Amino acid sequence: MTTLHPTAGHALDGLLHDGMTIAVGGFGLSGNPDDLIEAVRDSGVRDLTVVSNNMGVDGLGLGILLDNDQVRHVLASYVGENKLFAQRFLAGDLDVEFVPQGTLAERLRAGGAGIPAFYTATGVGTPLAEGKPVEEFDGRRYVLERAIVADLALVHAFRADRFGNLAYRLTARNFNPLVAAAGRVTVAEAEHVLDEPLDPDVVVTPGIYVDHLVPARERVKNIEQRTTRPIAEGAPR
Repeated sequence: MTTLHPTAGHALDGLLHDGMTIAVGGFGLSGNPDDLIEAVRDSGVRDLTVVSNNMGVDGLGLGILLDNDQVRHVLASYVGENKLFAQRFLAGDLDVEFVPQGTLAERLRAGGAGIPAFYTATGVGTPLAEGKPVEEFDGRRYVLERAIVADLALVHAFRADRFGNLAYRLTARNFNPLVAAAGRVTVAEAEHVLDEPLDPDVVVTPGIYVDHLVPARERVKNIEQRTTRPIAEGAPR
């Protein structure tokens, strides 16, 4: 049963501890559970392992946990937009496991589906496969990848109902459904929390996966890189 909370801090009360593994939805700054990330920062927990596509940017998204020196280990597929992340990794004071983006998605999906491991051709013959079992199937080599199950999953949704069913908006969906299923405990923030049940046809994450729910605070949505071009004369506006 999903419990509705008034604030992110209230929703995370009693769930956080040093050294835990937290999986976080989002892609860049799109679909980040910002209220929940800020509540993790404010809790002061340390030595975290964070599983996410990337670590936000400097001072935004998961970058605020790096700024506060709360992260010890990261599983991610991308670093580029966060200078502090890159600096700490190159200096050797942040343990980073790079995971191909599709492999990261499948490791989370497998964790949510109760599949302990799977074989993939991605990474075979590269440093990413070092120390991992490799087998041949139908004449092609595959590396064994372990599923990811996090102590805690943090996700952002566009709409939710009081039963914990979640729907996402456009590309802000990204890793959120996979993360929601891969947590032993899942906490979701939603921009709109409805009293009436969501139409089953629009539900992406069923409420069975969501333990705690909180309304997301209204905020300006940050954009990593804003690219614009002049509007051509006569083009629709």
